[in-house]
Amino acid sequence: MSFPGNPRRLLLPAALLLIVVCALAAGASAPAKTLEEKLQDTQGKLSEVRESESSLSATIAGQNRAIDSMIGEVSALRQRQAAIEEELAEKQSELDAATSKLAADRRHLAEVRARLQRALGVLRDRLVAMYESGSPDMLNVVLESANWSDLAASAEYLSQVQNYDDSVAARVRGLRDEARAAVDRMTAVRLQIKDARDAIAVKEGEVADARASAEARFAELKEAQAARQSALEQLESRSQALGDNLAAISEQIRADAGSPAPAAAPAPLSAGQSAEYISESQASVPADAPPAVQAAIEAANAIATTPYIWGGGHGSFESSGYDCSGAVSYALHGGGFLESPLDSTGLETWGEAGAGQWITVYANFGHAWMIIAGLAFDTVGGPGPRWHPSPVDSTEGFIARHPPGY
Repeated sequence: MSFPGNPRRLLLPAALLLIVVCALAAGASAPAKTLEEKLQDTQGKLSEVRESESSLSATIAGQNRAIDSMIGEVSALRQRQAAIEEELAEKQSELDAATSKLAADRRHLAEVRARLQRALGVLRDRLVAMYESGSPDMLNVVLESANWSDLAASAEYLSQVQNYDDSVAARVRGLRDEARAAVDRMTAVRLQIKDARDAIAVKEGEVADARASAEARFAELKEAQAARQSALEQLESRSQALGDNLAAISEQIRADAGSPAPAAAPAPLSAGQSAEYISESQASVPADAPPAVQAAIEAANAIATTPYIWGGGHGSFESSGYDCSGAVSYALHGGGFLESPLDSTGLETWGEAGAGQWITVYANFGHAWMIIAGLAFDTVGGPGPRWHPSPVDSTEGFIARHPPGY
């Protein structure tokens, strides 16, 4: 059998036709398969990132606890330093008073010595006169008296001389004892001043050394935390990008399958769920709020009259004053959302991302504040942690976090 023309020329169009048909057939099923593959691949990468993020978050949580403990230590040291400085000021006042008394004692001693010298001069003159003229006695007075009146007058004179001599001698002894007592007092005051200054100098040195050591360690921990925070932010950024990509793919798959869209953001609070501003030191506890939220409001009320103290509320929730993150931590702890205090950097990764329906914490490297049931609780705009009917701070530049489910 023979074929007209070149057989290769007939096979080439057939092969091209076959390739086109296969390509069209593959193109018809490729999009759905490609989306599923992309979804699975993105989910796998996101899981890896979140595992790394979880591991690093645990490390940062440990660093947060160490940082919180160190903040508490540094705060205590600073308060101790302030107390020592106040004590030093009091001691200095005492020393100034003692120095003034010492100067007065010196002047008094000089006067006593001058009087003593005068008294000694009088006594010396009396002794010389008695030596030169002899000391009269009662027997000579009786023998030399012409009559009774003369005897009485001479006896009176002799008694006056004796009393005078006795008073001069007593005056000399009194002034001498007074001078010695003044010298003893001055010596004791000088020793007191020296001992007090030495003791205060030792205390100042100890507190300064402890504070320097604690702040050096604090700086090391902050540096380590900043490095880990940077790594976490990089992971979070990658996680966010993958999450956005995953959301876009899922949305496309839902659109192709006709699935409903995900639920919207939480609904705003109703009147019975919102806290009411009574004063900067008190907010109402809404009856329709969850018990944990009610407890957080009550905890915030409990410290809303305290002053601002740097480091207050760290190391221990109980303090005479609170800083920004210490106050937020106290309120969260009151609601059962936090076991140990966190600084503002630690609050950046606490809880879940975004604003919550009931509680939202806003944190960055230098500050933290919160919204509870619609009211702002912040150390800015007051002498310490206080309530505000509207936020004092802008949310710009802050990371929003909330307790899971709230």
